[in-house]
Amino acid sequence: MIRTLDTKTARRIFLDRHALAESPSGPAKGDDLLQMIHRLGFVQLDSINTVARAHDMILFSRRPTYRPKNLKRLYEKDRALFEHWTHDAAVIPMAFYRHWHLRFLRDADVLKARYKNWHRDGFEARFQTVLDQIRDHGPVSSSDVGKDEKKGSGGWWDWHPSKTALEYLWRSGALTVVGRSGFKKVYDLTDRVIERDMCPGALPCEAEETVDWLCNAALDRLGFATSGELAAFWDTASPAETRAWCERGLQSGMLEEAQITCTDGRLRKVVMRPDLLDKPPLAPPSSRIRVLSPFDPALRDRQRAERLFGFDYRIEVFVPAAKRKYGYYVFPLLEGDRLIGRIDMKADRPARTLRVTALWPERKIKWSKSRQTRLDAELDRLSRFADLDQVSFQDGWLREAK
Repeated sequence: MIRTLDTKTARRIFLDRHALAESPSGPAKGDDLLQMIHRLGFVQLDSINTVARAHDMILFSRRPTYRPKNLKRLYEKDRALFEHWTHDAAVIPMAFYRHWHLRFLRDADVLKARYKNWHRDGFEARFQTVLDQIRDHGPVSSSDVGKDEKKGSGGWWDWHPSKTALEYLWRSGALTVVGRSGFKKVYDLTDRVIERDMCPGALPCEAEETVDWLCNAALDRLGFATSGELAAFWDTASPAETRAWCERGLQSGMLEEAQITCTDGRLRKVVMRPDLLDKPPLAPPSSRIRVLSPFDPALRDRQRAERLFGFDYRIEVFVPAAKRKYGYYVFPLLEGDRLIGRIDMKADRPARTLRVTALWPERKIKWSKSRQTRLDAELDRLSRFADLDQVSFQDGWLREAK
């Protein structure tokens, strides 16, 4: 008989795996911060800074004592993290590095074809020139290479050949990003900063071993999932590989088929560990209101967020202003095991003020005085984190659900 997880149970398991069930507290530097990132699997990097950058808000929402310098030290000085791609650019525990060789190989094949389709003529001829420059003169950013080449606007659609070569060599493993300067990537030779000095025993895994690790690690961080969700978590194993992995797990008894009850009442088949529901029930999540980054790992899969929480969320950064439903960069609000609304706000740094433009509660959410008090407390914490002095609300900020 297939076991069923009701919506509340599924939410609590999912939030627990994303470190959003417990009270946001605890140390957030050194080994403690590394353990948090290990628990999440990775932290997505993003340059948008309306209040704070996405990676910083992801960590702050779980550990309010976190400060950006703590991540910078782990990444750039301690070398406990490396930067590469999952579904997007992210910092990843160095302990996982050996499983990224498969990603290097697959990215090399995909990007070589993609760049040729984008008419990036000449980028392959720049490989050795770029490698020699870094070997002889040390780490570089994109502005340090190809100085004899015509520079474009800086967008991916207008990269010069040496910039394209840098990106390709990084994605395919020859180069490593060793830090960011003004959010611009700084590259060095991988065999100089990782494979020779940092983890000489981190030899590449066989593809089958890596796929097994990717699927296990994804399921550990999701609690339950479809094969497609397992594939999407790291975005390295193919859907066919994760389907085969699930089939083997079900046949061996290492996995169990189950179903979750979605917010619309529909049942969705997933796989889980056989002992998932045999553990003591999880306590209700903290009722404290948290502002989540639009790129929070709990929200990354927008369709899953809608199935589990009934929360229809789309980021509208690339939507023309006149066509936006909410705003350029609107933050989801989590309370307990519910996503209760979204808030449009921005740091006015010259005035040292966090300015709230609008807040839309979700349908059936009453915006009570106690809820406003909890929001005020969270915004005060967030403003201090963003190095601001006060919070202000624009006239008419409280809107009706759409």
